[in-house]
Amino acid sequence: MATCFLSSYWLKQQFIIVVFLFTVISSISLPVNGCFTSIFSFGDSMSDTGNSIEISVLETGKLPDGAFPPNGRTFFHRPTGRACDGRLVIDFLAEALGLPFLPPYYRYKNGTSDKFESGVNFAVGGAGGLNSSFPGIYNPNTNVSLVDEVNSFIQFLNLRTDFKQLLRNSLIVMGEIGGNDYSHAFKQGKSIEDVRNFVLPIVDSITSSINELIELGAVTFLVPGNFPVGCFASYLTLFQGSDKDQYDPLTGCLTWLNQFSQNHNQLLRKELEKIRNLHPDTNIVYADYYSTTLRIYNSPNKFGFKETLKACCGTGGLYNYNLSRACGYPPLRRCCNDPSSYMSWDGIHYTEAVNRLITNVVFEELMNSIHSLNNLCPASTINKLRMIYPKSEM
Repeated sequence: MATCFLSSYWLKQQFIIVVFLFTVISSISLPVNGCFTSIFSFGDSMSDTGNSIEISVLETGKLPDGAFPPNGRTFFHRPTGRACDGRLVIDFLAEALGLPFLPPYYRYKNGTSDKFESGVNFAVGGAGGLNSSFPGIYNPNTNVSLVDEVNSFIQFLNLRTDFKQLLRNSLIVMGEIGGNDYSHAFKQGKSIEDVRNFVLPIVDSITSSINELIELGAVTFLVPGNFPVGCFASYLTLFQGSDKDQYDPLTGCLTWLNQFSQNHNQLLRKELEKIRNLHPDTNIVYADYYSTTLRIYNSPNKFGFKETLKACCGTGGLYNYNLSRACGYPPLRRCCNDPSSYMSWDGIHYTEAVNRLITNVVFEELMNSIHSLNNLCPASTINKLRMIYPKSEM
């Protein structure tokens, strides 16, 4: 009898646990909407969801590397134009807010407008923060700059009669941008002193774009900073053989390049604060990509990564990166067996696993701005966001 009672009690407990888990899992899978009706994204290949395919064919008649396998293998199981094995930060962001993945503007701009009801992605792989005519930098990948992306957005808005309301209810993701300008300058032999001269005009391009959209009616911006590029396989390969004291003994990253990224970010944050003071009714959230990813480099095992500096997809060498043969470049199909154990996908871009962690922290930063978001997000949505994205351990 006692055995039967214990068995019945055990079954009831198991049933309660199952119901609880089902409730939690179901709530996590529900769309988290109510904050924004749409997202508009600007930037480079860190957030490009396919624009580079159209732009590259238009400018060169050739498909970009991201249009070939093994790009897209983890989630989409096919190349989509994303420079990643799976989803980007902008993809996770859209998912969490209950919105579909952002369609690339240049693919659908001449098609039906219903593709753009929940947002549009204007980010183009290879794009710079500076115009192609800016003296001192040559961009061999594309003529598209942040100014061009914003101008395309304004053309898009001009076709709508409700653009003021659309902007009020939208999240604008401005960047990350500027990484290509710096990269091309270094590859073209510019000294660190010369490249520092580009930081102010790049930050000015970002803040000018934000101010222009504020004047049109935009209210909420997410503005990512630059990454610790001294940890990128592309830079580590470019400057391979540097003096030992130039490397961080813990991470193996080039310290002077990471300091350069910090300088960019410090100036960007300073200028964003000026915009907040000029426009107190706007919500401008800085996304600290640098500190987020550096914490992973400092403690990779804590986050499940076995390889931090070497690229998953590449052609060999110390960092599995070749400056002239990028991942996806035909017939390059080689990549690691488990991208989720690597931080770097192709020597420049992160794997989906890292992008997911970055998004967790981005949401924490959004929640820290909760006083600004209260007017946009229903309390139920805020509570759900806190459940899905609890305080990050990062």
